[in-house]
Amino acid sequence: MAGTIAVLNGPNLNLLGVRKPEVYGRDTLADVEALCAREAERFGLTVDARQSNHEGVIIDAVHELRTSAVGFIVNAGAWTHTSVALRDALETVEGPIIEVHISNVHAREEFRHHSYLSSIASGIIVGCGVQGYAFAVARIAALTTVSV
Repeated sequence: MAGTIAVLNGPNLNLLGVRKPEVYGRDTLADVEALCAREAERFGLTVDARQSNHEGVIIDAVHELRTSAVGFIVNAGAWTHTSVALRDALETVEGPIIEVHISNVHAREEFRHHSYLSSIASGIIVGCGVQGYAFAVARIAALTTVSV
């Protein structure tokens, strides 16, 4: 395998499929992780997927994977709009970071329009549903010179 993509999901994403399905769809987090793994396999990559409702756990995952993962896919959920600490951790990542949002955050509440992560991301995928994760895997593959 050519490398591992870290897929990090923040608070409440463990409730995908049941929390606001009209906004986030009916796919579960397990479905998202399987989608990422299938897409990564197409490029000879693997996935290390993690989710936590505790900010420090995700920051610890960034610290653990920051030099070994070829890239990061991050759906930080509400931390996108609040966490300087997560941003600071992600700034230490050596590979590309793709910020993913299942819903179109720009069509939602005003407080969701600002991201602490966007300015350090190599790309941002917004409003494409869980398919955005597959796009993110393909983008990391392209950015890390894996054949697309």
